[in-house]
Amino acid sequence: MQHKVIDAKDVVIRFAGDSGDGMQLTGSLFANMSAVYGNELSTFPDFPAEIRAPHGTVSGVSGFTVHIGSEHVSTPGDYCDMLVAMNPAALKTNAKWLKRTALVLVDGDAFDSQGLAKAGFKGDDPFQELNIGDRTIISAPISSLTEESLKDSGLDHKSVLKCKNMFTLGMACFIYGRPMEYIYGYLEKKFGKKHPELVAPNRKVLFDGYNYASNIQAIPNTYHIEPARMKPGLYRNITGNQAVAWGLMAASEKSGLPLFCGSYPITPATAILEELALHKSLGVTTLQAEDEIAGICTAIGAAFAGDLAVTTTSGPGLSLKSEAMGLAVMTELPIVIVDVQRAGPSTGIPTKTEQTDLNQVLYGRNGECPVVVMAAHSPAHCFDAAFNAAKIALEHMTPVVLLSEGFLGNGSEPWRIPSMADYPEIKPPFAVEREGRFSPFERDPETMVRKWAVPGMAGFEHRVGGLEKNHQGVLSSAPENHELMVKERAEKVARVAEVIPLLEIDGPESGDLLVVGWGGTYGHLSSAVAQVREAGRNVSYVHFDYIDPLPKNTAEIFSRFGKIFVCELNSGHFAGYLRSVMPQFGYLQYNKVQGQPFLVQELFSAIMSVSN
Repeated sequence: MQHKVIDAKDVVIRFAGDSGDGMQLTGSLFANMSAVYGNELSTFPDFPAEIRAPHGTVSGVSGFTVHIGSEHVSTPGDYCDMLVAMNPAALKTNAKWLKRTALVLVDGDAFDSQGLAKAGFKGDDPFQELNIGDRTIISAPISSLTEESLKDSGLDHKSVLKCKNMFTLGMACFIYGRPMEYIYGYLEKKFGKKHPELVAPNRKVLFDGYNYASNIQAIPNTYHIEPARMKPGLYRNITGNQAVAWGLMAASEKSGLPLFCGSYPITPATAILEELALHKSLGVTTLQAEDEIAGICTAIGAAFAGDLAVTTTSGPGLSLKSEAMGLAVMTELPIVIVDVQRAGPSTGIPTKTEQTDLNQVLYGRNGECPVVVMAAHSPAHCFDAAFNAAKIALEHMTPVVLLSEGFLGNGSEPWRIPSMADYPEIKPPFAVEREGRFSPFERDPETMVRKWAVPGMAGFEHRVGGLEKNHQGVLSSAPENHELMVKERAEKVARVAEVIPLLEIDGPESGDLLVVGWGGTYGHLSSAVAQVREAGRNVSYVHFDYIDPLPKNTAEIFSRFGKIFVCELNSGHFAGYLRSVMPQFGYLQYNKVQGQPFLVQELFSAIMSVSN
């Protein structure tokens, strides 16, 4: 059979196997070389929730989805064109995501009776048992072929088997026309200095996988995906967690302040701390604290000392930080709290994504304790979101919570590297003039922002702490003073609305239905809305990057539509918040709480069901 080369607009590939099978690396390399080639892309790493799940079981399956295209790609894709399953458990877990025309590539060596039993199959034909026998199935002895490829490499048997992901990647490169030069460069960079003996074996097995795929007759088609037409510039593939770290460093540069991050490692936010720790040369100081409380308290201390202060966490850690967040509100010190949300409650499903921390961020502190709340909407947007969160915190002397999600933090997409000349200066309100005694809580009448005096500024000595004070910084339990200070702190946050962008409508300016989203649902919702319009329905869409305060024109936009349809990955947090601040409108909801992103198809069906 001669391979037929098909020009494809986009394809979705899902790599899956045990945690030790290297599927995260395989998927990342496939995505990165596609980015270098010039394709649009979106990725979705899907990690097992258990640290050491039993080998070969469905609970231990690790996956990585890559969606590449010659046109704009905004989601990792609902269903895949090719599934790579390194064992029966990976096949069983991911069979439901196969398109009817999908290609299934499995390591036949792993599909023995023991492997099938561990995965919970009843018989010896998993493809019929899963009702996927009509797909193109390629059962290749990948483990055996890897052993044969590297029999003269000098590597021990365990090291040889670790290379089978490279054999699989070589096959995928042939099927989808990927140039392998990027991977050769990666191998040189990763192993060249410390383990040069590993470079040649990995190159060989990668090439042998490519060559094997090109010679077998079982692959009916190969695919060509043209590079996308992107805005000119320098691009790289970036994860949301990397983008957050870099956005914070950009804010440090623009503000002229050193960056301090005090954090405690927690999935899926740890990579932000790890990335920042690499950049001491850029004036970044990181502290891996002994717990979540210590992490934020060190950041508050850094803010008092005049740094751009940051702490990073996920939902369980945010709950531990809540008391110290109140301290930052009371002292009116600038700090950025990044919350990369995951499925809860408690430990929940730590490697899965949700939007279930919003209520905690809005309301989860004692007393009247307002903070600015923002949300990133894509991996690349995490850069701008982090930069803007830092700018607001520093210029308005307030804590800012930036909400990300596991889907964004671990996922990636191409990012056009910006010029710092295109970003605004950040001008913290440092105290520079003094007549008489310094009053730390006297405010700018327009913004309600107090002046920032840091230790070492002669004549600006003042007290800070968790107890209520008056404008002069003197402890006060006076009822009238407490109410005044509560109102002023709330008004300061409310006036941030004067500097954030207005809400923009995607679609008609008025109509029957307005779809509403926030955070990481952006790509799925925008794709679903586009499909609804193609089906002939008149639908508009708005997406919120700023949650508290809301953009100034929110109510005015809502008033132009008959129904407001709020879609989010929780039980209705944002919808409930909107009802509380703007009860005059009628809200409908569509919610999903499964630890997984929306599917475009399910959003399309939901929107169609409420549209005229």
